[in-house]
Amino acid sequence: MDTSTEERGQGNKRMHLFDIFSIIGTIAFAMSGAFVAMEEEYDILGVLVLGLVTAFGGGIVRNVLIGVPVTTLWSQGDLILLAVLSVLVAFVLPLSWIHHWKKTEALFDAIGLSAFAIQGALYASEMKHPISAILVAAVLTGIGGGIIRDLLAGRKPLVLRDEIYAVWAIIAGLVIGLGILTSTVGLLLLFILVVFFRMLSVHYKWKLPSRSLRTGNIGTKSENG
Repeated sequence: MDTSTEERGQGNKRMHLFDIFSIIGTIAFAMSGAFVAMEEEYDILGVLVLGLVTAFGGGIVRNVLIGVPVTTLWSQGDLILLAVLSVLVAFVLPLSWIHHWKKTEALFDAIGLSAFAIQGALYASEMKHPISAILVAAVLTGIGGGIIRDLLAGRKPLVLRDEIYAVWAIIAGLVIGLGILTSTVGLLLLFILVVFFRMLSVHYKWKLPSRSLRTGNIGTKSENG
């Protein structure tokens, strides 16, 4: 097999993985947006809008910054349909299931964060962008939809709190941008690790340092009082 054939094979595998991560992220973030909308007691249209914005908002912002026409969204008909179905499923779930979801809300968000950060990094990498653009693509795709969701719901976005959140998208972008993990197994492992460490940071309440202008102290928010 010549080198060009090998490269095409690797590229096809990466694009197949890109599709898988797109599906995972779309379902996770669409349902996440839908549940947040229902918490705020939005009607069915509001639930649908917030679910779709959460699923596609980060990718749209990413495309603008890396030079991809925003209209490419309309070529993703299958993903849009998947997002709509995910939102509708979330809307009709039994209340007991929704209450159970509240206990695992961070897990849905972590799955969406990981899948979309990797998807965004792969997208920029396939376009032969430099590592700076790959990092931007990973972060914006991973956290952009969540930021828009929280702002529309009148909440303080996770990334603006002192939680360790966007860091995991940055790490995913670095791993892909530097070519540390490129195989199918490697990228799936990266997906699992990002979810795992995000959940670990939630469980142990890992915080980034902040500074209080009231006390002048530098530390975590709990330490600053």
